[in-house]
Amino acid sequence: FQGYSGDVAQGVAYMIPTPVIRRFLTDIKDGHYDKYVDLGLTPGNLQNPAQRRYFGLPDDGRGVVVRTVIEAGPAGRVLKEGDVLLSIDDHAIASDGFVELEGERVEMPEVVERKFKGDKVKFEILRDKKPLTLTIELDTVWPYQVQAHHYDTRPRYVVYGGLIFQPLSLDLLDAYQISDPRVRHYFDYYILEQLYLQHPDIIVLTNILPDPTNTYLGPYRSSIVDEVNGKKIATLNDLAQAFAEASDRFVIKMIGQGPPLVLDRKEVESARERIRTRYNVIAEQNLEEQPVATKATASSGTPHS
Repeated sequence: FQGYSGDVAQGVAYMIPTPVIRRFLTDIKDGHYDKYVDLGLTPGNLQNPAQRRYFGLPDDGRGVVVRTVIEAGPAGRVLKEGDVLLSIDDHAIASDGFVELEGERVEMPEVVERKFKGDKVKFEILRDKKPLTLTIELDTVWPYQVQAHHYDTRPRYVVYGGLIFQPLSLDLLDAYQISDPRVRHYFDYYILEQLYLQHPDIIVLTNILPDPTNTYLGPYRSSIVDEVNGKKIATLNDLAQAFAEASDRFVIKMIGQGPPLVLDRKEVESARERIRTRYNVIAEQNLEEQPVATKATASSGTPHS
C-alpha cells in the first residue's frame, strides 16, 4: 500500500517497529549509516525424515541446510552450500528455520538483523556430517544494493560523446522505465546467477544527448556494455579508463548480437564543449556515489538516479 496515491491512500499509515528505530539510531551515532548487515545465504528447512538422515541429523527437530551462498557476502568466506546450521549465537535453529529469542520464536535472520557492521556471529554446524564451530564477521552484502533504493545520493555516470552510461540499479530502472528483456534479466538474476562476479557494475547506455557526433545511435539505447576496444568492462571505472586512453576510435561492443557502436575520438573531442554547453553538463563523470548537496543545481545533462 505504500505505492498508493490519491484517494486510495487516504487515512492509510504504517508503523515502524521500535527495534527498527532503536537500531537505526544506534547505527547513526557515528554520523554514518552502515545499513543492515546480512549473511548472504539462503537456508532450507530440514523437516523431511529421509533428508535429515541423509545429512546425518537425529530426529530432534534442529538444523537447516545452506542452499545458496553469496560469494560477495560475509557467509561466502566461511560457509559452503550443503552445510547444516545447528545454532546461531547459542540459539538452537529449528528445522523450520526459527529460533527462540527473548521468549519468542523468530526467523533466524532476526538474530543477525539486530547486529551491526563488524559484529560477529557464531554458528555450530555440520559439514560432511562432522561438527564445526565457525565465526562470521558481519557486513553488508554489496550485490543486494543493486536491487535496493538509494536516497540522497548522486547517480554514478560517464558522459562521452553525448552518450550517457550508468550502472544498472533499481533506481535507474524506475527512472528510465527500461523494459529491454536483456537488461531486465541482468537485473532480476544479478544475484541468483552470480552475475556480479563478472560484472560488478552492469553498464547501461541510458540516454543520448543528440549531437552530430552520435547520430543514428538510438538503437543502442538501453544496451549493456561488454567491451571497449577489446577490453572487458566490469565497472564504471573501467569504462572511464577506456575512454581516457589515446585511441583513434572507440569500438564499443554491447552484450548480445549486432555490430559494435563506434566513436571517433577526434569528433568526440571537437564536440565536447558544444555538448557540455548545449546540455549544461556540469561534470562529465561521477564515478563514486556521493551525497546530494543541500542546494543542487538542476541540469538537463545530469542523469537520473
